[in-house]
Amino acid sequence: MKTILKVNEDGVDIRLDIFLVQHTNFSRSYLKTLNDEGRILVNNEKKKSGYKLKLSDQIEIDEKPISTIDASPENIPLDIVYEDDDLLVINKQAGLVVHPCASTKSHTLVNALMYHIKNLSTINGVLRPGIVHRLDKDTGGLMIVAKNDNSHKILSEQLKDKTLNREYKALIKGRIKEDFVIEGYLIRNPKNREQMMLTKSEKGKYSKTIFSIDAVYDHYTLLNCKLTTGRTHQIRAHLKSINHPIVGDKLYGGEDKNIATNGQLLFAYKINFVHPTSKEKLQFEIGLPDYFLDVIKKISD
Repeated sequence: MKTILKVNEDGVDIRLDIFLVQHTNFSRSYLKTLNDEGRILVNNEKKKSGYKLKLSDQIEIDEKPISTIDASPENIPLDIVYEDDDLLVINKQAGLVVHPCASTKSHTLVNALMYHIKNLSTINGVLRPGIVHRLDKDTGGLMIVAKNDNSHKILSEQLKDKTLNREYKALIKGRIKEDFVIEGYLIRNPKNREQMMLTKSEKGKYSKTIFSIDAVYDHYTLLNCKLTTGRTHQIRAHLKSINHPIVGDKLYGGEDKNIATNGQLLFAYKINFVHPTSKEKLQFEIGLPDYFLDVIKKISD
């Protein structure tokens, strides 16, 4: 699988390795391995990591296949909310990784899909069949899976033009009493590469989330979160940026000694889109899982 990036004004004079960390979801060590093996080219030439980029440079990244990853079917239960010949909507359980990767080589949603579903789209390759969009490992809720390439292409276009919409519930630390919007550019946190960080610099990826108040408790707030863009860790990083992390989100400071959680209390409860074949407007909404409701009950008493 190849990724192509083109350098605009914001990338001029930035080191190649720094630019790639900012504009991909790959780790610095993985990118170094790719570059050492000649799998990263700038204008069809191999460059050192410290190469200073120029305007309109074209970077080609040839992802290294990880042969040890097992993308085979596994009998893992699936909670299917809706299914037809083109797609399915599933309720992904918290704790389940979406697709195989270097750190999780099997026991993923993809392994489950391959067991239960006969046909899946091939656009995202053998390790991500059918995957139109993702949820973090510890985030549960609704996801769309494409059964064929035409549906996948149309649904991906809806993600880009914002006619495929997703909403989440999040329980955060602290009290907020008014609706608000967070927008800015997300980059990798240079002090912790696993985190995304909000910045005003346009060198990152633009992001925007609309937040509204569902309920306010003594020390917590239940939010409705509507994505305008869909960046990696977007909601989690946005809430961290205002010092109101999601309860249970250890990566972004949401640990809480008073509450035992099953991962972070972030749940994708609503999704709507236009069906790729019938053109019918579809919307699906599910209730919060028991582990989420148990916490709300506890803080409400």
